[in-house]
Amino acid sequence: MYNRRETPGAEGYTTYDSISEIVDSLANIFPYFLYLVAVLVVSTTMTRMVDEERIGVGTLKALGYDDRDVLKKFVFYGVTAAVIGTAIGVALGHTLLPYIVYSAYRHGFTLPPIELHFYWDVSLTCLALAIITVVLPAYLVARSELAERPAALLLPKAPAAGSKILLERIGFIWRRLTFLRKVTARNLFRYKKRSLMTIIGVAGAVCLIFTGFAVQHSIGVIADTQFGDIIGYDLIVAENAHVDEDEQAAINDLLSSDSMASSADVTYESLTKQAGAKNDEQDITLLVPEDTDEFAKYLDLRNRATGEQLELGDDGAVISERFAELTGTKVGDTLTFRDADNVERSVTVTGICEMYMNHFMFMSRPAYEKVFGKEAVTNAHLATLKDNGTEATEDMAARFMALSGVKGVVQSTMLTNVIHDIVNSLDRIMTILIIVATLLAIVIVYNLVTINVSERIRELSTVKVLGFYDSEVSMYIYRETIILSAIAIPVGWIFGRLLQLYIITAVPPEKVMFSPTTGWLPFAISAGVVAVVVWIQYYIVKHNLRHIDMLEALKSVD
Repeated sequence: MYNRRETPGAEGYTTYDSISEIVDSLANIFPYFLYLVAVLVVSTTMTRMVDEERIGVGTLKALGYDDRDVLKKFVFYGVTAAVIGTAIGVALGHTLLPYIVYSAYRHGFTLPPIELHFYWDVSLTCLALAIITVVLPAYLVARSELAERPAALLLPKAPAAGSKILLERIGFIWRRLTFLRKVTARNLFRYKKRSLMTIIGVAGAVCLIFTGFAVQHSIGVIADTQFGDIIGYDLIVAENAHVDEDEQAAINDLLSSDSMASSADVTYESLTKQAGAKNDEQDITLLVPEDTDEFAKYLDLRNRATGEQLELGDDGAVISERFAELTGTKVGDTLTFRDADNVERSVTVTGICEMYMNHFMFMSRPAYEKVFGKEAVTNAHLATLKDNGTEATEDMAARFMALSGVKGVVQSTMLTNVIHDIVNSLDRIMTILIIVATLLAIVIVYNLVTINVSERIRELSTVKVLGFYDSEVSMYIYRETIILSAIAIPVGWIFGRLLQLYIITAVPPEKVMFSPTTGWLPFAISAGVVAVVVWIQYYIVKHNLRHIDMLEALKSVD
């Protein structure tokens, strides 16, 4: 419970620590996913670079150069690219990204000036990974090329052999396809490696874009759900342990004042239990209403997954979902905890309710008496205000705190501000992820389409010489990209959803739960970004193919 007399500003520290934990967790997760996508892009680029140097490699071998000397060319190129790229990345990582994260914190907190430090261990690790990622694919492909004779290397690589595909065996479908669609179907299976790389690359970009927007949705709905649907009170007014008649009368007078809409009496206690990955001591708020029917007006106890309303029976307790996750508790299990006197107690869990902030336990008065062996004594009040704005709530909380019989006041608006600070700060970090993922989508699609065109330039020139229109030539090859992207989008959604569920489980601090819902926006935007990138790339390909030098592409190199 937040007490203005004893812990001023505690809510600020709670928010800061929560955001710090989340940022640290995200920093430990996302580099791995970004690195996997980067490996795909870089390895594809280096493979294409070696393939383009095929005739040059054959010339060097024909002139008598040793295989090691030829390999040095690609290794040197890869190391140079890795060092330059790492230098740029390390510089931005040590300057630009810290400023972005610092700005996210500074939005909600007063912080000292930022201090920039250089981390040699991280920088050297990045350099090593960059060299491995760039050099290894080039080295392996070059070694494979060097295994051929110089005469074979001086000729363009033979196109992949075609074969009969499964769709051809389904006659009633195959007969209804046009010639170009049949060619597209065959090419999808003819170039299996490129097709798989396109699907993986586009799916990776969709996954990251989907995850960014899905996590934003998960944290964005917390405040409205917690304090719009679940919690209906504005204040919890906790009394001192011993309140005389005059102090009680003063409290009752303020509860019945014109500013109050309604109030309900409850038993309020603080419990503890060691739980979580670090086995930290978790603070639990226990609420025991005098009237369970009246209590439903202030708290909507419901199961998040089923929407079922949970009732407080004469046996057992209802606990909040995040607390149940930390303790590994399910309905029907026995939960042990310690009361305010550090006495260990046990209770059967009869329900797990939806709750996104702090840990709660709810009992009926008969259940409380069975667990604690004593009668529940009213020592707190749930109150709703006619004007529940921030200023009015703080003013009423201050009036309660001025009473000698009040121990402390919990404000819903204060907890709402905590959540909003977390949401606003994380929105900026998720925006970075979305921008990076969008750039990756552009690079992946552009890179793979460019490789596809360059490797099949003779084929495209032949088609153009046969009299195909420019749009037909473009769609001859680009239809494959559209189909593969259409396949990759739902694959990216699936992995994005799994990544979202992992993040909202592993990242939040122990007192916060993110909503596992997704909404339609992550699906629409992730698919829309890829569709726009593919659409723009189509016109680039169409423009390039319109100016293709057919004679140059078709002439023999014998």
